[in-house]
Amino acid sequence: MKKEILRMERVTYKEEETTYLKDFELNVFSGEIVGLLPVNAYGLPQLLSVLRENPLLYAGYMYYKERLVNSWQAGKNYDKRIAVISDQTSLVEGQSVLTNIFILRQGFRQELIRKKLLKSQLQPFLDEIEVEIEADTLVEKLSSFERLVVELLRAVVADYRLIVMREIGTLVNEGELEKIHAFMKHYAKQGFSFLYISPHFEEILQICGRAVVMSNGKVIKALAGEQMQAQTLNFYSEEYNAKVRHHIESLKERQSNKIVFEGRHLCGDVIFNFNLKVAQGECVVIQSLEEGIFRDLYLLFQGEKQDEIHPGTCYLEGRATKICGDRGIAFIREEPTETMLFYDMSYMDNLCIAMDHRVKNIWGNRKMKRCIRADFEEILGENVFDKRMQELTEMEKYDLVYTRIMLQKPKIVFCVQPFKGADLRHRIHIWELQEKLLRKGIAVVILAVNMADALSLADRLVRIDKGTVVTEYQRKDFGMLPRNIPWKALYDENGRIP
Repeated sequence: MKKEILRMERVTYKEEETTYLKDFELNVFSGEIVGLLPVNAYGLPQLLSVLRENPLLYAGYMYYKERLVNSWQAGKNYDKRIAVISDQTSLVEGQSVLTNIFILRQGFRQELIRKKLLKSQLQPFLDEIEVEIEADTLVEKLSSFERLVVELLRAVVADYRLIVMREIGTLVNEGELEKIHAFMKHYAKQGFSFLYISPHFEEILQICGRAVVMSNGKVIKALAGEQMQAQTLNFYSEEYNAKVRHHIESLKERQSNKIVFEGRHLCGDVIFNFNLKVAQGECVVIQSLEEGIFRDLYLLFQGEKQDEIHPGTCYLEGRATKICGDRGIAFIREEPTETMLFYDMSYMDNLCIAMDHRVKNIWGNRKMKRCIRADFEEILGENVFDKRMQELTEMEKYDLVYTRIMLQKPKIVFCVQPFKGADLRHRIHIWELQEKLLRKGIAVVILAVNMADALSLADRLVRIDKGTVVTEYQRKDFGMLPRNIPWKALYDENGRIP
């Protein structure tokens, strides 16, 4: 008989009279890996809060290891031992791997810390999954993959029987993700259970035995057995699939051989002698297969290494340039609605911030701002210009970021993991905004660790491994990519749409 680790029964949860979870139903058995596919992100942070922090429920019951731990009648203090692993680390910086796994865990009561003994206790856990990590390594020195492994080991050592993995596919490349999946399967055989949250169907199909689909704070469908097929899950993204197919089919109409950007002999701490050419209106995805490479590319294309000795030379439309300060080059950071907006400024000032090279005295030019508003009200909406920045929806924030870039009129835009942290609805919107850049003839370079949705826009894929080993795939070669890359199924072995 299966042992139930978690059961959420008709759970409704509110914060300040706003309902975030409505009649939420979920159960997870011992040794099971269950997928959770969020169609939108509404209620997802609150679900994690309910799992970890046990706030008082408005309605329903929650059981952990077949014991009631929370209900609408009264919150319980029973320790559920549920771990959440996501892009936000829960490890304590400034402390070692050993300290985080053993000494800082709940229930550690040794007054005299014997590090040699603890190291001998840690080593079998590392040997069991064939991972080499030094026990004395400070957590801030760990790669993303190593950090995920350490958090997983900490949960296992502390006997957290339910481990929530939230969107870890955006943090590591495909090879590392396969290793994480292998570790999860290994521990599932030992009775540990996993709730695997991902907006990508491919990931869920690779690792999960069954899945639930969540929308607007409610489970709208449960999938198991034969229902766990790609075509069943794709039902929830038919619009997205149609847009991507239309984009691929129309690429020939706007192909250009005009090179707008060239990087020659680019160097960093890890990268050496890397060369890149990008054509007008072309989408190039650069995938870093090693964390140091991603960091180097980020700094190079943001312009932070341009004053160092021999970082290489960049050319924009044939002229040598420095990326920082050249308004023909734009840069969109990770999660731009958090990192690229100024919340103490007005909507209009945020929109016009990159136009000062085109319009003199833009800050005091009210006539120009009225013209911009008139031109963009139909696209952005009439009401957004009068809203405070904090009142904007996530969609409106993305529109603001990308419209600002379009007003800048760059020749090329570097985007850092543009789909990271986005649910299905926002992924579609981000995809549309990037497609709009390409249709205007603006080249787009996507810096990625995991491919996510990037392949759905790509004309070319450049993969960089240790030692600056570069492997390049044209679209006709996309069918030869590893099977677990999202959107790879759109291409046959000749790069055509089946």
